[in-house]
Amino acid sequence: MQTIKARLGNKIWLLPIIILAMLFFIWKHHAKPTPTLVETASENGETVHDKQNAALTVQIIKPAITKLDSTIEANGNIQPWQEAIIGAEVSGLLMKEVLVNVGDVVKKGQTLARFSSATIEPQLAQTIAALAEAKANLIEAANNAERARSIKDLGALSGALSRQQIDQYVSAEAVAKARMEAAEANVAVQKIKLNQTTVMALDDGIISSRTATVGAVATSGQELFRLIRQGRLEWRADITSADISHIKPNSNASITLPSGDKASGHVRVIAPAIDKQTRNGLVYVDLSSNKNNINSIKAGMFARGSFIVAESKAITLPASTIVLREGFAYLMQVDANNHIKQIKVKLGRRNGDRVEITSFKDNTKALAQNFVAAGGTFLADGDLVRVVANQSINSEPAKRQQIKQAE
Repeated sequence: MQTIKARLGNKIWLLPIIILAMLFFIWKHHAKPTPTLVETASENGETVHDKQNAALTVQIIKPAITKLDSTIEANGNIQPWQEAIIGAEVSGLLMKEVLVNVGDVVKKGQTLARFSSATIEPQLAQTIAALAEAKANLIEAANNAERARSIKDLGALSGALSRQQIDQYVSAEAVAKARMEAAEANVAVQKIKLNQTTVMALDDGIISSRTATVGAVATSGQELFRLIRQGRLEWRADITSADISHIKPNSNASITLPSGDKASGHVRVIAPAIDKQTRNGLVYVDLSSNKNNINSIKAGMFARGSFIVAESKAITLPASTIVLREGFAYLMQVDANNHIKQIKVKLGRRNGDRVEITSFKDNTKALAQNFVAAGGTFLADGDLVRVVANQSINSEPAKRQQIKQAE
């Protein structure tokens, strides 16, 4: 150290810099990573040690043939099969009682609400009294007409009543009969009005809307309730004109509700016309509700679903093998020397975790190839990998190791 100081002389301030440089050189020498030996198989079957660093530890997987359903995807609204509007048939009456609310399940003929009948009952009594009077008048007129006819038939007494008087008695009988029939009609009208003060369900179903309010004075034709007939709901799927021809009546459909629950159904009818603006057509699907999703299906929901039109075999791989880069799909193939070959592919149908690969030219050859099962995002074309067979690539330790090696 004294020798260094003597040589530097008045440049002693350079001594700390030299010491720091020496320490940095020693640290760099010890921190340099040692190349990892990766065992690969050569063409003659001998084991070769590759001194290149392995980019990742991976598990490989081969494609498999899977049965996939050919489906047509669609979106649409859930609507009532038929919705009945229950309105007021009388006018000027006070709503006295409302017995149901939205969501209630009702039966055909069940009472939903009642109007006050305070003004209808006296009118009915008045018409009944008028009917009784008309019946009495008819009896009197009928007796007079009968006597007039008997006198007319007796030749000796034919001069007792003139022909004009006889005709008057007969006409009076006809008038009395007509008045009685009118009185009967008035009684029937008043009975109908009295019955209309009770609002009843037109069919079995579910109350979907209620505007009836106690104390309100209704007008004839005013809407009081809406009823989903028989509680039936349907999915109205919007299908393109190119796909609608592939769907047949009674075809099965699977619907995914906004809550994530699943519902099934079958095609009831296909619209006979295509919308001129959207070039789409409607397919009406009757929904089958069960105890698991009956509370999840609501009219007015927007849902997506699919129609199963055919079944076929296809080459598939797990979704974890697919690497998406710059809008394209790739597979990381592992060759015989454990090097990565990035292959651009086209994807097809999906069934759970399996994805169809449609771009394989030779299916037989494709089934024998090895691909990275997971973690391909951290790899690039030409990278060397270490292949493991017994460790699950999806386990947490393996994932942490992959990320650490990629970094």
